Amino acid sequence: TLFKCILGLLSHYKGNVIINGKNIRDLSTHDLASSVAYIPQVHLSAFSYSVIDMVLMGTSAQIKKFSSPGKDQYEIALDALRKMNIIHLAERNYAHISGGEQQLVLIARVIAQQAKIIIMDEPCSNLDYGNQIKVMQEAKKLASQGYLIVQSTHSPELALLFADQVMVIDGGRVAGFGSPSEVIDEELLLKIYGVNVQLHDIPKTSIRVCVPDINEGGN
Repeated sequence: TLFKCILGLLSHYKGNVIINGKNIRDLSTHDLASSVAYIPQVHLSAFSYSVIDMVLMGTSAQIKKFSSPGKDQYEIALDALRKMNIIHLAERNYAHISGGEQQLVLIARVIAQQAKIIIMDEPCSNLDYGNQIKVMQEAKKLASQGYLIVQSTHSPELALLFADQVMVIDGGRVAGFGSPSEVIDEELLLKIYGVNVQLHDIPKTSIRVCVPDINEGGN
């Protein structure tokens, strides 16, 4: 619901959504698309699009109605694939690559959109562990390059490892907001998930990990 409000898909909400000092209610669809890009949790293509065609779709806000992407848009799409280190997938069928590769393609598409705010809806929920880390590393890299990444996740581990700030929502209310180390603690995780956990700091690093109590109940 929060993401739908930010993206302008819901309008009957209280309060305001301000992006770069402007209320999104005052922005056209084109202007909003120039500022905010969205990566859904699951994306199933109904057609046999190539990877390069999927990324080219991100440039639609840059061209006029009833126009097709030109050379400039094609170069933007190729550059986005290079940034994600998946240029070798350009001519592959999007539907036939792995889930992790598909998420990287969707990130390349929002890079091609040239919006500096990227909203990611549980981008790791359907990925194996290795692809989860790869996708999050790429998101972290974009953040270091000046992008604002707003991501939802049910994984406290990913939030602890990669987030700069977290907002914990419980029952539609904000239960905590701030740096992961300040907000995420054993008491909060027990309240949110109903599971006893322990948080441990890795020596000589700034890394904190979350370990569930698998022996809870005397087993």
